[in-house]
Amino acid sequence: MELQAEREHIASLYARLDAERSTAAGKLDGVLIDSTAETTEALWERDVAATTLTSQIGRLKVADNGLCFGRLDHTAGETTYIGRIGLFDEENDYEPLLTDWRAPVARPFYVATAANPEGVTRRRHFRVRGRRVLSFHDDVLEHGVADSDEVLVAALNAPRSETMGDIVATIQAEQDEIIRLGRTGVVVIDGGPGTGKTVVALHRVAYLLYTHRERMSRRGVLIIGPNTGFLRYIGGVLPSLGETDVVFSTPGELLPDVKTRAADPDREVKGSLTMVDLVHAAVANRQEVPETPIEVELDDVTVEIDVAVAGRARERARGSGRLHNRAQDIFRDALVLELAEQAVDRIGEGWLDARDTPDLAADLAADVRRELISSTALAAAVELLWPRLSPRKLFSDLYTSPERLAAIRAPRSFLRDRGDAWTVSDVPLLDEAAELLGAYESDEEAEQTRREQEAYARGVLDILDTDEDPDEEMLRAVDLIDPTQLAERQEERDHRSLAERAAADREWTYGHVVVDEAQELSEMDWRVLMRRCPSRSMTIVGDLAQRESPAGARTWANMLDEYVPNRWTYRQLTINYRMPAEIMDVAASLLSTMDTSAQPPKSVRSTGVPPWSRWAPAGKLAAAVTEMVARMEEEIGEGTIAVIAPDGSTLNVDALVLPPRATKGLEFDGVIVVEPATIMAGSAGAAELYVALTRATQRLGVVHSAPLPDCLMLLDDVTP
Repeated sequence: MELQAEREHIASLYARLDAERSTAAGKLDGVLIDSTAETTEALWERDVAATTLTSQIGRLKVADNGLCFGRLDHTAGETTYIGRIGLFDEENDYEPLLTDWRAPVARPFYVATAANPEGVTRRRHFRVRGRRVLSFHDDVLEHGVADSDEVLVAALNAPRSETMGDIVATIQAEQDEIIRLGRTGVVVIDGGPGTGKTVVALHRVAYLLYTHRERMSRRGVLIIGPNTGFLRYIGGVLPSLGETDVVFSTPGELLPDVKTRAADPDREVKGSLTMVDLVHAAVANRQEVPETPIEVELDDVTVEIDVAVAGRARERARGSGRLHNRAQDIFRDALVLELAEQAVDRIGEGWLDARDTPDLAADLAADVRRELISSTALAAAVELLWPRLSPRKLFSDLYTSPERLAAIRAPRSFLRDRGDAWTVSDVPLLDEAAELLGAYESDEEAEQTRREQEAYARGVLDILDTDEDPDEEMLRAVDLIDPTQLAERQEERDHRSLAERAAADREWTYGHVVVDEAQELSEMDWRVLMRRCPSRSMTIVGDLAQRESPAGARTWANMLDEYVPNRWTYRQLTINYRMPAEIMDVAASLLSTMDTSAQPPKSVRSTGVPPWSRWAPAGKLAAAVTEMVARMEEEIGEGTIAVIAPDGSTLNVDALVLPPRATKGLEFDGVIVVEPATIMAGSAGAAELYVALTRATQRLGVVHSAPLPDCLMLLDDVTP
C-alpha cells in the first residue's frame, strides 16, 4: 500500500511537470507568432522572452527521467520530496511540491547520518525506471540506524554505458561538501582514480548555476577535457541536470580556426613560460628594416626607404602602444611623413628655397603625401616591413624558416616542412600571438565582406523601390541612402545558442571554467585558460600521480600561484567508488613505486574476484586477448569491455582497443591490459600503466608476452 501511495504521489508530480511544460510551450508559440513587435526594443524583448521560455522548456524536459528520487521525513513531521528540479503549487502560495536537489533544504538527503541526523528521522531512496517507481529503500535515522550503502552499491554495480550518468540520487557526504562550496573562485578537486572527481565537478557547476545563475549563465561554462572521447563520455551529465549553456573542448580545440594533432616532441619546451618572450620576439622580428634601400617612384622624384627611415618609423609605431596589426597604420603614416620630407628636399634642390616660399613648399609636401598614400609601391613596402599577420601566418612562416628561428633563438627542432601542421602545444603560442597581433582580416576577406553587405543592401533597396512612379515625383529610398551606407548599418541578427557563439569566438570570456585532468596542462596552457575566465571562477580536477606530460603540474601551487596566489581552495576526495578493492590493491602496488608518500583511495566495495594475468607467446598474443575478452564477456554479461594496449599497437582483435592516454577519465565494466611492461617503458612510464589499471569497475585482466613488471607479479595466473 505504501509503495502504491508513493507511485500515485510521484505520478501527480509528473502531471504538474507536464502542465508546466505545456503552459511554457503555449507561451513560446505565442511569442514566436507575435507579429506586433515592430520597434527594435519590442523585437529585443520578444527574443529575450523566446530564449527564456526555450530554456525553461529544456529544463522541464530533462526532468522526465527520475524526476523524484528521494524523500525526507523531518522530526517536526514535515515531508520533503527531493528531485531534479523544483515544482511549486502556484495556487497555494507557491508551496513546494518537489525540492530541487541543489536547494539548502535538500542537503540532509546527502549528509545526514545516524550520529548527526540533521533533523531527519527517515531518508527514502526511490528506485525508478522512466516515470515508474519500482521500489524504495529507507534509511531510518531516529534510532541510530542508517544503511544507505545499499543504494550506492547498487548504482556502482550497475553496468556501465557509453556515457557518464549523473549521481544526483547517490551523492555522498564527502562529495556534497565540495559540490556546495559557496566560493566561486578557484577550487581544486584532487583525488585518486575512481573517487568521482569529474562527476563532482560537473554537479558543482550545476549547483553554481543554481545559486549564481544571473551572473554565470550570461557567459556560459567552458569544460576542458583531455580528449574528445572523454568529452563525449561526460557530455550528457549537465544537460541531464538541466544545464545546456556549456562548451566542451580539449586544450587543442580552443582556437576555432586551428585543427591540431596530438604529438609534439617539443611539448615540454613549448609549455614553458619562457615561450612568452619567444612569441614577443617572433612578432618583433616581423617589424623589419630593409637590408638595402627600397625605392618608391613618384611622378617627379624617386625616394628611398633605408634603415634610418624605416627605423624611425618603426620606433614611432612601437611607441604607439597599439597591437601589431593596428600599428601598421602608424608605421605607414610615419613613412609617408619621412618620405614626403625627403621628396620635397630632392625636388627643391636648386630651384625651391622653402624659406622664401613656405606656402609653395607646404603645398608641394601635401601633394607628395597624397601621392605616397595612394602609391602601390609604398603599400608593398609597408606590407613587407610591417606585415599584417594572423597567428597562423606568423608561426607558419617561423616554423619553416631556419633564419627566423635563429634570429629569435628558438630551438631548431621547431623547424618543419609545413608550417600549418599544428600540434596541441602550438595552441597556447598561437593564442599568445593573437593577443600581440590583434584583429586580422586579409584584403580578400575584407573585400568579400564588403561585397556581401552591399549585395544585401541593394536587395533591400530594390524591394523598397518596386512601386512604379512614371513621373519620378516620389521620394525613393535610394534618394535617401545608398547601398554602401545601408550595408554599413546592416547587422545580422545572431540566432545561435550561447554555447555556439562562445565556441566560435576566441575572445569569449566564460562565467566558469572546469579543467579536468588538469595535471597535464602546461604553464602556457594555463595562460590561455586564465584569459578565458577573468573572474577566476574555476573548478580544477586532477590527480598528480596520473601526470603523463613532462610539461604538466608537479604541484598545484606551481601552476596557480602565478594567477591566484594564496586565493585558491583545495579539497581532496579519498574514497574510491569505481574499482573494487581487489583491483585497487593492484593499482596501489604500482602507485607505491611511483611515489612512496602517495595514499591510494579507500574502496567502498569488494567483488571477491581477483585480477588475473595470462602469458602468451608474441605470435599468439592477439588470439589470447580475443579468448580472454570472450571469457570476460560471459562473466560480466551486460556491460562494456575495453582492451588497453601500448600506444601505436596494431593488435587485431574483435574488441574496443585504446591506448592508455585515450582512456583517461573513462570507465568500463571489464578491462584487459596488454603488454604492461611495454606501456611502462613508454614516454609517460608508470603513469600510463596506472591509468590503464584503474579503468575497470568489475573485472581486470592482463595479457602479456614480455615479463610482467614487479608490481604485477602477484596477479593470479590464468592458464589456457
